[in-house]
Amino acid sequence: MIQRELLDTAQVPGGEELKLYRHDRDHMIVLGHNELMSTRKWGSEEALATMAFEKVRNSKQPSFLIGGYGMGFTLRAALKVLPANANVTVVELVPKIIEWARGPMADLTAGCLEDPRVQLVMSDVAPFISGAHADYDAILLDVDNGPDGLVREDNNILYSTPGLRAAKRALTPDGVLAIWSAGPDPTFTRRLEKCDLVVDEVKVASRSNGKGPKHVIWFATKR
Repeated sequence: MIQRELLDTAQVPGGEELKLYRHDRDHMIVLGHNELMSTRKWGSEEALATMAFEKVRNSKQPSFLIGGYGMGFTLRAALKVLPANANVTVVELVPKIIEWARGPMADLTAGCLEDPRVQLVMSDVAPFISGAHADYDAILLDVDNGPDGLVREDNNILYSTPGLRAAKRALTPDGVLAIWSAGPDPTFTRRLEKCDLVVDEVKVASRSNGKGPKHVIWFATKR
């Protein structure tokens, strides 16, 4: 029986410790007892990008902001559908995540971080969003397991009313804020609506074949 192998650990600034494991040919990033991401389940992470693109596909030069690189599933899915003139800014807080992408998971990464459309920014995504104004057609957030600061308490600002209003300001007219979650949260849905965003809450299978548990993505469009 193949045992799970711990490859490395990473301290989240102001937060918890992440662990990178390998099991046979799969990798997983774990926080405590929570498996945050895995190469075995990535369908909903891809849907975060492809479904957001469908909502802004009329943009002549799409500009995407992806909060959290993770294992790059969302980024690679975005690059597959976005045109050659698109711009994708990836904001990642944890340096080790990028080290893992270019190290033990280089085959999975497949050079996506070197795509000419991609700008990698090592930063906290919340203040980065706050400094933007009508800059992005889509903001895609997958930095926690839902609309709460699981990975670090400071992430709670992203899901607060001030944080959502900052994201709305950062969007172009008819731009979309897309937020990934492991499950539903009716309180958060109402908070999005109170920020005068048009909310579409979608359940998406965790696996690309349509199987596995259902995850939730909120697509909140700027009026």
